[in-house]
Amino acid sequence: MNKLNLIAYFTIVKTEAKRVLRIAPQTILPSVITTTLYYLIFGSIIGSRVGEMHGVPYMVYIAPGLIIMNIITNSYANVAMTFYQARFMGHIEEMLVSPMKGYTMLAGYVTGGVIRGIVIAFFVSAVSIFFTNISIYSYPLTLLVAILTSVLLSLFGFLNAMFARSFDDTSIVTTFILTPLSYLGGIFFSIDVLPDFWGKIALFNPILYLVDSFRYAVTGITDINPYLSIAIISILCLVMFTINSILLQRGKGIRN
Repeated sequence: MNKLNLIAYFTIVKTEAKRVLRIAPQTILPSVITTTLYYLIFGSIIGSRVGEMHGVPYMVYIAPGLIIMNIITNSYANVAMTFYQARFMGHIEEMLVSPMKGYTMLAGYVTGGVIRGIVIAFFVSAVSIFFTNISIYSYPLTLLVAILTSVLLSLFGFLNAMFARSFDDTSIVTTFILTPLSYLGGIFFSIDVLPDFWGKIALFNPILYLVDSFRYAVTGITDINPYLSIAIISILCLVMFTINSILLQRGKGIRN
């Protein structure tokens, strides 16, 4: 990456980071409020009836899932909305006539999504301290999975933004795909409690590998080989980056 592309990259990243902090009531506060409600309802009320899962209090068990769920939704939403907005407002045209490479644009928006995902993870983790006592099993692994998750969902958000024809198209994915897959991805339960048939079906849910590997990094508890999960996530990131780069090169959604 030459000097011009580096300047372009850091300009996009700086703009995205400022936007996240500037509209914190829209980007950060909702996640804090909804996570608090999840802890009060699923943790305190339902958790007291569930007791323990995999030998730990239910509140401890769901904490990593709630954190990674917020990373998933916010990383996706950040890139999907901002890149579509750039298309809708015509800002994308200024980037296209510049000497900036397509992969630089992609990397800049993805990094912006990662920043929002990690910032949200920090605030949600801070909320978790008031409800449960979590002792991190592996800090490096926790950070790695959080970043890989943010990258993957940011790439997915970028892909959706290229095909979206309206702002509604960017939110439909969250409502009808990400949210159901997240709830069915082991955030509130272990796949060990599912019947054999549904347990096997759950293995086709990519969100399961995000949730399970993050839970392992935080608590040391896992239903799937965590290194297999990380390998799958890394491969998905590479595939999504390749697809986005090819579509950008062909001008899909930005030149037509």
